[in-house]
Amino acid sequence: MAGGWARDGAVQDQIDDTISDAVKAAREGMPVGESEQWCVECGEEIPERRREALPGVKRCVACQSGVDSSARASGINRRGSKDSQLR
Repeated sequence: MAGGWARDGAVQDQIDDTISDAVKAAREGMPVGESEQWCVECGEEIPERRREALPGVKRCVACQSGVDSSARASGINRRGSKDSQLR
């Protein structure tokens, strides 16, 4: 149930859009092409099983984890908070 001037189902549409955007961003971030044998960040060898599981991988697990954690910090907040709306 939507309130105010919003139509019924608007909240579900917002949830669906948020999920669609997250899936799209995840797919765009997936590696493609031929995998590197050595990590482009630290130079460590990338295990063969990782290269087979993720075609196009460029980083070892440790370096990729660092990249992923910094990327998660900058997300989209569709809801916003009252504090962010007051600024």
